[in-house]
Formats: sequence, C-alpha cells, structure tokens
Amino acid sequence: MRQRGPLTPDGDAGRRPAGASTPGPGGPAATFPRPAVPSHPTPPTRDRPTAVQGGRVALRILIVEDEKTIADAVRIALAADGNAVDVVGDGGSALEWAQSYAYDLVILDVILPGIDGFTVCSTLRSSKVTSSILMLTALDDVQDRIDGLDRGADDYLAKPFSMDELRARVRALGRRRLEDREPTVHVGDLWLDPATRSVRRGAREIRLTAREFAMLELLARHPGHIFSQDRLIEALWTADFVAGSNIVEVYIRSLRRKVDAGRRDGLIETVRGAGYRIRTTGQA
Repeated sequence: MRQRGPLTPDGDAGRRPAGASTPGPGGPAATFPRPAVPSHPTPPTRDRPTAVQGGRVALRILIVEDEKTIADAVRIALAADGNAVDVVGDGGSALEWAQSYAYDLVILDVILPGIDGFTVCSTLRSSKVTSSILMLTALDDVQDRIDGLDRGADDYLAKPFSMDELRARVRALGRRRLEDREPTVHVGDLWLDPATRSVRRGAREIRLTAREFAMLELLARHPGHIFSQDRLIEALWTADFVAGSNIVEVYIRSLRRKVDAGRRDGLIETVRGAGYRIRTTGQA
C-alpha cells in the first residue's frame, strides 16, 4: 500500500494509486499489500529538486515499517510537516520502491518480513541509491547501531522513540541533503541558483513560481534526457490527477514563454510521443 502526504503548499491533495485505501486505526499487526512497481526503469530523478516551505525542507520519504500503528503515526506526523510520505511493510517492497522512485529519505526498520533492514540498507547502497537512510528499530545494542551505520545508514534511532526527536532528525537529514546539492545549474546561457530560486537566460532575469522552478531545475540537471509526463508528475506532484490531465503541458508552455521568450534557440523541447527535455548542443 502506498500512502502519500502533501509535498507543496499550493493546494495539491495527497495522491495514492487506484485500489489503495487510507489505513484505519487497526491493531498492532500490519498488513501491507505488495505495491505495484512502475514498469519503467529506475528514473534519473534522484536529483529531484527538494521543495522548501517556510524555511523548512519538504522531503519525499519512504517509511519501511511492518508495525501498522507505528507506520501510521510516523506517516501522519511527517506528512503534517509538509513531506510526501509513502509506506511499505516488508523488505522486498522497500527495495522495489526505493530503487524505482526518487526518495530523499528512507526510514527503515531493521526487523522486517522477508528481507531484513540491514540487508535492504546495504543493497540500496550497492545499487547506488543515494537517498538518506534513517534506521528505526527496537534493537538498541551498540553493535547493531554500528552494523547499520557501516552498511550505509546516515542515522539511527532506537524504539521507543520521541516523535519530536524523529521529526528533528528528519529535518536535519533534509538540511544536509540540500547542502550536498550542486550550488548552481548551467545549461548553455541558462543559469539557475536553487538556494535563491534565481534564474537567468543570458543577462535577462526570469521570475518563476516554485513549481515552475522545480520543473526547470529537474530538466536542467539532466540536459538531453527525455522526461515523460508521467515521470514529471511523479517527480514533482503528489496530487491525484485524472486521466488526460494537461497540467504538465500548462507548465511547459509557461516555462517556454518565460525562458525562451524572443529566442530562436529555444531550450525547452517537446519530443513527440516521448516527453520533454532541455536541448543540448547538436540536438535537433
């Protein structure tokens, strides 16, 4: 089951796949139907722009926890902070989702059905997944903490834990992730500064909304790569879009009007039947 909270403050509601339902109070035993994994290969959107809301970094988070009451409590708390939150309940699903989507943070229990959290952590690192990993477990032995950190975890929190402490650790990991990003982005004469959300094309300054900037930054960090509409929606939205929604086309048109205005050498290109990309030198 995949559950998601809001990512941006501009009115998007939470989104979940068809057939998924909001969990009820339930008992301590968790039942997480195995999520349907997207058919496309691992997207190059691990560099997806991280949203900033009121000075706070908003993250895309995967919670891997088989105790439903704990998973629900963590999901609700982190979603209330403006994060987009997904939940799975076993190690196999954790690997599938973390390797298929652009998560900023994976909150990973150690004792899981199927593949344990230590193995999930080391497998993600060996497959070059760069998401931050916070181990969350009842195992409080010092050696367990060392094992988790040595396998690639970024932080460790023992159960029972304070929800306020968990939220603080998530905020700290989010700030660290934002600091690790490349400070500016350049494609030809296009220049972006994510820290100040500034954009220039040559000497001309361009004013963009937060969502426009996020889309342009994603495209500009991967010049020449084609992003389908579904891939852009998955990377930048959390709303439940109806079939045939033209929201991506609306934003692309707006970006073209602002970025390529009065230019014959338009940077934002539509690849018919495939998607959109930032044109690089030599592409026709």
